[in-house]
Amino acid sequence: MIHRVSSSYILFFILLVLASGCASYRLGAVSSLIPAGDSIQVGLFQNSTTQPILSESVNASIRRELHRDGTFELATKDDSDILLTGNITNYRRSPVSFQPKDILSVRDFVVELSVRIKAAERSSGKLLVDRVITSRTTVRLGDDLSSAERQSLPLLANDLAKRTVALLAEGEW
Repeated sequence: MIHRVSSSYILFFILLVLASGCASYRLGAVSSLIPAGDSIQVGLFQNSTTQPILSESVNASIRRELHRDGTFELATKDDSDILLTGNITNYRRSPVSFQPKDILSVRDFVVELSVRIKAAERSSGKLLVDRVITSRTTVRLGDDLSSAERQSLPLLANDLAKRTVALLAEGEW
């Protein structure tokens, strides 16, 4: 009988410890600024850099990631709850490694893309998010620089889109 009572206490204690690990878990979207299920329209991102075709790639990637994530409804007309806009502020290429026998020839470089993201309520114009998001990728220089940069652009845009949608859906941690 005593063995049975003590095993009940031990079982209760184990369940209490296991349940306490789930105490801080939150189901659904964490951001209180933008409720899950709101519709978001992605406006055209302005390109303030000298690198062409960045805004088209960034816009397409953000739309694709919003659709894939499913937290928000992707709106295409002016009937959305939230308007997402941005300004591509920086596109930078920095050398990371050089050819072993020629220290002036770059072998790998890091490409960095920075965008100021703004999300505002369409009805009131209240600014919900205003933040700079930076995306980076490493690229191996092949035959020429322009083809290597062209290959890195989808990687940069997809990473930026994932970071943007995570910020909108989960808020700042």
